[in-house]
Amino acid sequence: MAAIRVLIVDDSALVRALLTEIVRAQPDMEIVGAARDPYAARALIREMNPDVITLDVEMPRMNGLEFLARLMQLRPTPVLMISSLTERGAEVTMRALELGAVDFVAKPRLGIAGGLEQAAEEIVSKIRVAARARVRRMSPGPRAAAAALPSAGFSGTEKLVFIGASTGGTEAIRDVLASFPPDFPGTLITLHMPPGFTQRYAERLDRSCRITVREARDGEPVLPGHAYVAPGDHHLRVARSGSDYLVRVSQDEHVNRHRPSVDVLFASAAKFAGPNAVGVLLTGMGKDGARALLEMRQAGAWTIAQDEASCIVFGMPREAIALGAAHEVLPIDQIAESIARHLAAAGPRGVRV
Repeated sequence: MAAIRVLIVDDSALVRALLTEIVRAQPDMEIVGAARDPYAARALIREMNPDVITLDVEMPRMNGLEFLARLMQLRPTPVLMISSLTERGAEVTMRALELGAVDFVAKPRLGIAGGLEQAAEEIVSKIRVAARARVRRMSPGPRAAAAALPSAGFSGTEKLVFIGASTGGTEAIRDVLASFPPDFPGTLITLHMPPGFTQRYAERLDRSCRITVREARDGEPVLPGHAYVAPGDHHLRVARSGSDYLVRVSQDEHVNRHRPSVDVLFASAAKFAGPNAVGVLLTGMGKDGARALLEMRQAGAWTIAQDEASCIVFGMPREAIALGAAHEVLPIDQIAESIARHLAAAGPRGVRV
């Protein structure tokens, strides 16, 4: 198999050297260039045709977002963003994912003494995922608004929606949630995202959706018209308190190497929501969520997996489909309507009629 050809774009000579060292140590990767700014990168892209580009956000002459937007319009290429953990860094990273970046790595981790091995594992893992990702040509200008679903017309809080995703999931989740009407059943979301970014991500979703979206807080009730995003480095579960559902947030051990883990969320849905739930597994690498989506189906929930053609990375949905965990396999633009249809068709205790 041919080596993954990597181009590094970063204005820091130290970061370029560190990333070069990390990539060159991998037997399945090679460095095809290292550029200090997008203008130098542009020539290298034409000449070397890289498989993956690592891209800094803050650079002289042209910032990373401007360069990324042009790249995804003219020559779509998998991009791994190198981001900072500052408030501005989180906001810019969210915008980069909207523009078509596959994933990101938090830049401060690169400078932690003794943390090189951990940083290297994350970087090379995400480069490998990016090399297999489906990237699409992005149209200039704002994205078209998602089709708005009519009012759900649900009374009470007995029905819930559970969504899990990883690589490519930030935009897939937004595509689904943006269609939900303001009275849609409570929705719990686990996305593989590190601390420092989930708060900003929830705020961006809240601005673009008709439902209220926020980072989950332990012990709060699950309310209609609300979506709750698992905080970075915390598992998210649903629990019961009498007739009410509650959000539970914890730092229990990693599951499938993840915290938050989709399996943890979906397993709690199977246990406490059963036939009152809809489970949705979106784009992502690996198998997290597949086993517990099957548990949800066996508990009476309606289950959906995103189809291969619309996934950035068809890993987690593929594993769920192979297990027989999904009632439906759908493109991303049909998932919100399917959720609404099956909730509306359910009887008062969630049994479809």
